[in-house]
Amino acid sequence: MNAMRITGIVLIVLGLVGFFTGGFSFTKESSKAKVGPIELVVQEKETVNFPQWLSIGAVVLGAVVLVMGSRKS
Repeated sequence: MNAMRITGIVLIVLGLVGFFTGGFSFTKESSKAKVGPIELVVQEKETVNFPQWLSIGAVVLGAVVLVMGSRKS
């Protein structure tokens, strides 16, 4: 399997994962106040969204790269 076919498959898989999950979230801790031995820590939930047009574009681009990679073989 050549590099173009692998790249095409990876783009398709990443595009599908981004399309079906829609994004991911994570928790960020930050220290807001510290008075002597007492520390106030706040946990904030951050969300990163993947635009659907970007996911669909990755799938289409992956399909094009996959077809072009298999034509040269």
